Amino acid sequence: MISREPTLERLAIAKDLLLTPFGLDESHLMRALSDIRAHRVDDADLYFQYTRSEGWSLEEGIVKTGSFSIDQGVGVRAVSGEKTAFAYSDDISLASLLDAAHTVRTISSAGKSARVKATSKKIASSRSLYPGIDPISTLDSASKIALLEKVEQLARAKDKRVVQVMAGLASEYDVVMVARADGTLAADVRPLVRLSLTVIAEHKGRREVGSSGGGGRFGLDHFDDALVQQYVDEAVSNATTNLAARAAPAGELTVVLGPGWPGILLHEAIGHGLEGDFNRKGSSAFAGRVGQRVAAKGVTVLDDGTIADRRGSLNVDDEGNPTQRNVLIEDGILQGYIQDAMNARLSGNRLTGNGRRESYAHVPMPRMTNTYMLGGDKEPGEIVASIKKGLYATNFGGGQVDITSGKFVFSASQAFWVENGKILYPVKGATLVGNGPDALTRVSMIGNDMALDSGVGTCGKEGQSVPVGVGQPTLRIDGLTVGGTA
Repeated sequence: MISREPTLERLAIAKDLLLTPFGLDESHLMRALSDIRAHRVDDADLYFQYTRSEGWSLEEGIVKTGSFSIDQGVGVRAVSGEKTAFAYSDDISLASLLDAAHTVRTISSAGKSARVKATSKKIASSRSLYPGIDPISTLDSASKIALLEKVEQLARAKDKRVVQVMAGLASEYDVVMVARADGTLAADVRPLVRLSLTVIAEHKGRREVGSSGGGGRFGLDHFDDALVQQYVDEAVSNATTNLAARAAPAGELTVVLGPGWPGILLHEAIGHGLEGDFNRKGSSAFAGRVGQRVAAKGVTVLDDGTIADRRGSLNVDDEGNPTQRNVLIEDGILQGYIQDAMNARLSGNRLTGNGRRESYAHVPMPRMTNTYMLGGDKEPGEIVASIKKGLYATNFGGGQVDITSGKFVFSASQAFWVENGKILYPVKGATLVGNGPDALTRVSMIGNDMALDSGVGTCGKEGQSVPVGVGQPTLRIDGLTVGGTA
């Protein structure tokens, strides 16, 4: 058997699912794009997608719900200057494709001289960051139910104070194909799985919640016994630790953030502000600051869509461009922004492979992939020991940021009060309040323990949700405002 090059293999899979069953081939795609180019447009693309999803959930000791869905369709886009015309349909056919093409081309005046020129067919370059498998079929239904039941049993056996366990298992098989007006064809086959766990512990009438889980672009067989036990240990530990938590103090304090998932603060408070659309429009606190110092020395922030098997990684973005490892801030100096095709063109910047969309029914925009800060040279224990009076936050819940001002508010789901370098007791109700650009300048110690999150992140922007990754080392931030309940 002769195997095909991975890029060509993904394209063949996409054609078999998205074109052939509906009587379409590449000539039909080029015809639709040619119709759009009959008017003066700067860019145009067709985005085909097939998604098969499955989910199982356990509560009160039994698997209560199971779901399965298939969605498919095509989105057609034309761009002229800053204007975008977009149409989509869940009916994949030549008629609907040509109808959508005629609709979107009206964004610009009729004319023979299109601004985007068609070239000969070219296959977009990409890489192989994850297996092109259907993760739903990597375990049978009985094994999926048994996995959730095992999670429940292990959690209850871990601590007698655990009174309720909720677990979920989700898997998705996503195949996309992009045809661009310049003749480019691209495709991707994207597996995605996630195992999530929430426990409630009770002691003397007090109840607290703990959660854990993880996932990525691989099969369900990734969740072996050791990893399942790790998730259980983390969730139960979070819940039982919080049973002893005291009210959090308030004021301007030294705050140390733990590694991994606390990078969600970096994602929200800084990452969104480095997206190309906000900066082109001048609405970001980082607009016009490339080449300037925006963070303390030692702070290097990347957005990297090329990390193998990661939740936020893609072989190609949703515009058919290969993802990249983009250095956004280097040693405290702003290097650039993340871009999709339209914002890169309008701002005169290079593409970064960050054009993303939730589905065929949405337009692409610049979005993060895996955003993280590189490690430094300090031992984590040394950083915690440096706190005279302050907070050590190891896990976060929800948060929000104002892109224009950079102001953020985040709630810590697990944090500890520290005095004279000693962790004294857990606290609850701690809220971190600050300004993203200002907080970066207050980083005084950077740990050597950089870690990525376990694969649970979902990012929302303008009503669209996409899977992402975050990460950071242990960080000390001086003079951060903490809102507490004490």
